[in-house]
Amino acid sequence: MLAALPAHAETLADTMVAAYRHSALLDQNRALLRAADEDVAVSMAALRPIVEWAASHEFQRTDGTEAVQTSLRLVAQMTLFDWGRNQLAIDIAKENVLATRESLIAVEQDVLLTAIQAYLDVRSAEQQVALQENSVNLLGEERQAAQDRFDVGEITSTDVALAEAQLAATRAGLASAQGALEIARENYRTAVGRAPRDLAPPPPLPARPASVEAAQAAARQTHPVVRQAQRTAAAAELQVAAAAAERSPTVTGSVGLSATRQPQTTRNAFGLPGGTEANNSGTLSASIQMQQTLYSGGRLPAVHRRAMANRDAARATLLNSARQVSQSVGIAWANIDVARAQIAAIDEQISAAQQAYEGVREEATLGARTTLDVLDAEQDLLQARADAITAQANLQLAHYQLLAAMGVLTAQDLKLGIPTYDPSAYYTAVRDAPYTSRQGKNLDRVLRAIGKD
Repeated sequence: MLAALPAHAETLADTMVAAYRHSALLDQNRALLRAADEDVAVSMAALRPIVEWAASHEFQRTDGTEAVQTSLRLVAQMTLFDWGRNQLAIDIAKENVLATRESLIAVEQDVLLTAIQAYLDVRSAEQQVALQENSVNLLGEERQAAQDRFDVGEITSTDVALAEAQLAATRAGLASAQGALEIARENYRTAVGRAPRDLAPPPPLPARPASVEAAQAAARQTHPVVRQAQRTAAAAELQVAAAAAERSPTVTGSVGLSATRQPQTTRNAFGLPGGTEANNSGTLSASIQMQQTLYSGGRLPAVHRRAMANRDAARATLLNSARQVSQSVGIAWANIDVARAQIAAIDEQISAAQQAYEGVREEATLGARTTLDVLDAEQDLLQARADAITAQANLQLAHYQLLAAMGVLTAQDLKLGIPTYDPSAYYTAVRDAPYTSRQGKNLDRVLRAIGKD
């Protein structure tokens, strides 16, 4: 029970929370999502005017005559009508944002599942070390008992050598188990961001659906890989429409304001240079332009065909993703059944091996069994207990692999009780391409909240 655990014991939930907060991979993909959010702002900006200014200062000297001219120009240009091209670009960017969000969820699942596996590996390795240590102690006693019996002439030196050989092999197994524990701890530190403390026993196994078919049907609806493929296919469909729209005309309008200052030197009645006068002029201009590509050398048709091919590829990817998700669910489901069957069989094996070991050991004291029989019985019992540890860990992991295959291994679905990253906060702040004003202030607030400002 949780009440009996030490105050510093670390639960599986603690491990997942630490991994969620520590993961640089999640930070990387959150940044990629923010970049995709900015693509929406870039596409939205194409519907707005572009205002530019330019200044120039020119000096010319021709046949001893000098001319200086300074000009300033301000131009505003805007696309008035493009037959939906810019709107399609906005819709494509939005679909890409939604696809990237699903990719982030998939990464979150991978991070949590890696942390779960690291947690279970450390616990299993600790149990294996304890089991091997106990076996070394037990075989040490067996070796001493064999030596005592040899000293009184009950057994031969061969029996003592067998006990020593088995003890050495078990010590080697202990060294191997200790090495595996160190490796598991390093994997845990990488996944979680800190070394494992006293790990509490895993919580009760998560429930699974009534049937594998129900789990597969749910996975095809909720798994982020499938949902990402759906968004990618939708974006590819829009790309086909955008490629077709490239052949349509474009209507643009522009307004310009320019000012020019050109100093002129006056001359007196004798033809000598006199004072300097400035010739200032200003110009206001406005225009509407309509243009269309009539011949592109085959580029536009090729772009259209490429978009259709990419659309077909995206549809095939969606179908393949759904199949792979169903396969992953089926594999995880089978692993659960296999682990359960193994645990039931191993429990019976341990019970029988324990009884056999005790019987063989008792018979050996009466001279009816050899030392080798005792060592073999002890080794069978040790192996059965080691297999039980592995099977229990496999059962735990298979249940969480099933949750991941169904797309519900997230901090929110697991109810870890921590604030989670809101993928829509940054998008809401930038989707209208803010520059200043209240929207810009909201963006500053979001950047501070995620620690990127």
